[in-house]
Amino acid sequence: MKKTLTYLTTCILISVMSCKEAHDSKLPPMEITAKKYDAVENANWLIGRWENNSAEGNFSEFWTKANDSTFQGESYFVIEKDTVFGEKVALMQRGTDFIYEARVAKQNDEKPVPFKLTSSSEKEMVWENPSHDYPNKIVYNKVGNDSLVANIFGIKDGKEKSETFKMKKVQ
Repeated sequence: MKKTLTYLTTCILISVMSCKEAHDSKLPPMEITAKKYDAVENANWLIGRWENNSAEGNFSEFWTKANDSTFQGESYFVIEKDTVFGEKVALMQRGTDFIYEARVAKQNDEKPVPFKLTSSSEKEMVWENPSHDYPNKIVYNKVGNDSLVANIFGIKDGKEKSETFKMKKVQ
């Protein structure tokens, strides 16, 4: 009887231990980690309203963070009371790529034009799209907490062209 009781106790302990190990191995990890988008975080300094008021007109750019992987932006150039240029922009993480997607009214059949981030640091971001004519390269430089310079480069009317937009943060 004593042998039977010892045998049964051993069997029960082995069963309990096996079930516990099987149960524990199926548990999900306790630590939950959120996705981190480094390129998006590096662009946080863009958030806000930026302007350049000159004798030629007023250039304004607005950036907001839509979610953890996307920024939304708009740019306008106004002469007197007429908006002569406007574009909507999205900066978004797509897999491992950080894309600058521009949509300009009455251009490119109203389709967005994507530019891929090719270089990034705390103070500079460079996006390029070699297959687009103008611009095919967009560069944002953080000069200070309240100022930035945006440059665009490309081929327009068969000639190399570039434009520089110096802006101050107003919000």
